[in-house]
Amino acid sequence: MQGSSSTTIDQFLTWLEHEGKSSNTISTYQQELKKYEKWLQDHNQELVDINQKHVQKYIVFLEQKGKSPITTDKVFGVIRTFAKYLKRPDITFDIKIKQGNKKDEIETLSKEDCEELLSEVRESENERNIAIVYMLLHTGIRVSELCALNISDIDFRTKQVNVLDTHGDRRIIPMSEELIEYLSFYMGAIQPKEAVFVSRNNERLTERSVQYMLKKFHINAQKLRHTFCQHLIDQGASLEVVSKLAGHRDINVTKRYAKSRVPETEFENAIRRTFSKDS
Repeated sequence: MQGSSSTTIDQFLTWLEHEGKSSNTISTYQQELKKYEKWLQDHNQELVDINQKHVQKYIVFLEQKGKSPITTDKVFGVIRTFAKYLKRPDITFDIKIKQGNKKDEIETLSKEDCEELLSEVRESENERNIAIVYMLLHTGIRVSELCALNISDIDFRTKQVNVLDTHGDRRIIPMSEELIEYLSFYMGAIQPKEAVFVSRNNERLTERSVQYMLKKFHINAQKLRHTFCQHLIDQGASLEVVSKLAGHRDINVTKRYAKSRVPETEFENAIRRTFSKDS
């Protein structure tokens, strides 16, 4: 039965090609369907036999894992297209999905998602791309800042990177041990002259080149930056610390990360605990 599910996925991907979907879209659909297939098999079900109940349970599972409404909606879109291919649109009728405020929604990677991404990037065995993804995820710098990095901005002795932003301001960001490991491995192998990240022709990488590379891993730099900030907040870092590390000129920008994970009742409880007559 497992073989027939895999065959169905392959046939579905071929159908998507004929529908004119881009290779990136097809790759994303394959990735999400494989995850759904594994979840079904863990629950003694097969992809070819799914019904509305299985879809609803999977959506609830994603929500309980902390996936954002935007992410859950994207996954549901994949399943809905798959149902259309199967000529069984009823599979996705009346599915309940939690709605978020898309305007304020910050899309981030969970720790599990980060591990999956980093594992996939490491398997590519491209020293430069590995170092770039670690740099973006572990420092939260913007693509423009990454492309502007010079060798003189990296200090392996103090384990810090000196970042110049678009306004001409500089900020110092400590480097994680993993980042140091992959960055030093890349720089040792390539031995760039001035710019840290260079093309095959030894020219400074462009923002477009970095964005194109990231697309291969179904990620973008903004999401990695959001993840950096969110994980710091989740680990108890203060808004001021995160704001300075991220180079936010307005701390209200940083506050969005606190709001995105903290229920409104927590703010109420904090005030009551602090200012109650009994405290």
